[in-house]
Amino acid sequence: MKINILYEDNHLLFVEKPVNVPVQADQSQDRDLLTILKEFIKERDNKPGNVYLGLVHRLDRPVGGVMVFAKTSKAASRLSDQIRRNVFDKQYLTVVRGGPNDSQGQLKDFLLKDKKENKVHVTSHKNKQAKKAILDYELIGAKKGLTLLKIDLHTGRPHQIRVQLSSRGWPIYGDQKYGAKVNKPGQQIALWSHVLTIEHPTKKKEVRVVSNPPMDFPWHLWGDKY
Repeated sequence: MKINILYEDNHLLFVEKPVNVPVQADQSQDRDLLTILKEFIKERDNKPGNVYLGLVHRLDRPVGGVMVFAKTSKAASRLSDQIRRNVFDKQYLTVVRGGPNDSQGQLKDFLLKDKKENKVHVTSHKNKQAKKAILDYELIGAKKGLTLLKIDLHTGRPHQIRVQLSSRGWPIYGDQKYGAKVNKPGQQIALWSHVLTIEHPTKKKEVRVVSNPPMDFPWHLWGDKY
């Protein structure tokens, strides 16, 4: 499997994650992105022994787009710290069924994960096990009952974008888990990791990397208005 490398230096590796590929090994035993990249670097650079590649954030298996991996333990530690300090900026694109009336807004919820069914639910702020979830959205365009949104994620909760949008009656196109009533089996979820902006772990400069979704349905309805 050929992985598109978007940016690389001695400390960082930005890649475009393919859809339906797990980020790391799971129960499916399917080929995972972390293993694929380690094998690629080992062969490309003719490295003896094991290759270090730090996983600092994740994308859901069906979601594609830009991800960053740490090539050194120092980079991994500093990127993890950026995530804790909320300076690790993640923007997504998504196409939802229906959509908001406002051109922009913020969604705040408390989310609780049911580990048995691997599903997240919106719950009360009084639930001590719930975690706060915040995102901003911007409406880019609407066609044929679908709406293209740009999402700025402030918290990184499991399935956050999917469950927050679905709870408003705006399920993501193709989402089988949180939009099963309106999406058909086999439809690809229209959620894409679009922009990652970080502080370089050693140079202290901003690094911004962009990945655009494929021009398949429903993305092609908006061309390249990203």
